[in-house]
Amino acid sequence: MKFSVEKDVLADAVSWTARSLAQRPPSPVLAGILITTHEGIVRLEGFDYEISSHIEIPADIGEQGKVLISGKLLAEITRSLPNSTVTLETDGTKITVSCGRSRFHLATMPVEEYPSLPALPEVAGTINGQAFSEAVSQVIVAASKDDTLPVLTGIKVEIENDLITFLATDRYRLAMRELNWTPNQPEISTSFLVKAKTLNEVAKTLSSSGDLKLAISPTGEMIGFESANRRTTSLLINGDYPKIRSLFPDNTPIHATVRSSDLIEAVRRVSVVAERNTPVRMAFTDGQLTLDAGTGEDAQAEESIVASLRGEDITVAFNPTFLSEGLSSFNTDFVRFSFTSAPKPAMVTGQKKIDEDDQDQYRYLVMPVRLPNSN
Repeated sequence: MKFSVEKDVLADAVSWTARSLAQRPPSPVLAGILITTHEGIVRLEGFDYEISSHIEIPADIGEQGKVLISGKLLAEITRSLPNSTVTLETDGTKITVSCGRSRFHLATMPVEEYPSLPALPEVAGTINGQAFSEAVSQVIVAASKDDTLPVLTGIKVEIENDLITFLATDRYRLAMRELNWTPNQPEISTSFLVKAKTLNEVAKTLSSSGDLKLAISPTGEMIGFESANRRTTSLLINGDYPKIRSLFPDNTPIHATVRSSDLIEAVRRVSVVAERNTPVRMAFTDGQLTLDAGTGEDAQAEESIVASLRGEDITVAFNPTFLSEGLSSFNTDFVRFSFTSAPKPAMVTGQKKIDEDDQDQYRYLVMPVRLPNSN
């Protein structure tokens, strides 16, 4: 096998493919990237029995063939090469990577031991890549990072006709984002649970090329994404996801609207004195929100910002990290806090202007920390 390609093109393709490789592969060959040349195209593939990646790039093919190389090592090498044409050429059980005056000689792995990648399931429809990326970035903040509860490390995806709903929770906060898409069949109703990490990688690396194709296996075991010259598949998570939809309140008599940037900065400042697991208290009154943190003889902080309140005064407290991460996931000038009463959870939604209705396509529900005198 022999081919030549520009360094940036190769480095990008190798780096993307290597993302799907396991840190501790169950078999040595699964640490490799399978490279195949065919009629002006170089195909790179990675697989760890759970996630697969497949990318095709144009190249000048000198000799067709197939080779398996250590993915992490190849990624490091291609990143370090000078900006010039790279040539890869096999010589027995070795492959030579040449670029300018640089030469690397790498051992290859047995291609015949490499498993076949799963085929992309049937495409169910298309999603705007930018909208998908934004939706995933908003809900992923609420997904659990605790691997002892694998179900909660996933994002629940519910599809009903032309509406996709993403749901996530770590038991302390919940996030829900609705997004329109274009299904191939006008009537579709399904749901599945996919790893938050997988969706995040797709959002970061596949969503910038326009529309994103969503593929779902009929057996409900696998999901796939395809955009431009890249595609990836992933096994889905088995398990019953908690029914969190019903936790978002329908009726909230207390509403408080605050400028997003002012609140984010105020929370950041008062949180400096909040020790681990110490909440930030928020007192909403007519025209003002007062935040404070710290207790007793320790350091304390207090700050007041402008707020618009409808309903009775309310004082609540929240974990500062959960509060900050939720606020940072909004892209509107204002955020609205909606309460049924204290110390009930706060539902946060975006708002373009202080005197307009909120936008409820994205909802972030954060559980309060009980105050000493709360009922």
